[in-house]
Amino acid sequence: MTEKIALTPNTHTAPPARFSHGVRKGNILQVAGQVGFLPAEEGRPPTPAGPTLREQTLQTLANVKAILEEGGASWDDVMMIRVYLTDVDHFAEMNDLYNTYFEQQALTAPPAARTTVYVGLPAGLLVEIDALAVLD
Repeated sequence: MTEKIALTPNTHTAPPARFSHGVRKGNILQVAGQVGFLPAEEGRPPTPAGPTLREQTLQTLANVKAILEEGGASWDDVMMIRVYLTDVDHFAEMNDLYNTYFEQQALTAPPAARTTVYVGLPAGLLVEIDALAVLD
């Protein structure tokens, strides 16, 4: 049986509850919902990258990428991305940020994606992103 491996890059703080930032089992890697917290620093609580959607989205994507890399994956291995926004008015800006970011990643094919509005994020957080990757 294939071992299930919990993934927590050194850029991330330990999760606040019994879950993993990511899990890999065999060739499947699931990245848990990530938000735009800056890389972890000893003695500093989790801190958002900034107040804007742009700052938080770019940091959130960097956090997802760190977990993918920790599990031996890349953006090209991602099959599905789910984006959760706290404000319906952010859809157009998110699409622009998303398109620009993934153009820079030079993907062979973009992943499937879904964006929805979710109002349950902690105060000040504007976006959460999770991803599912399948490795060769």
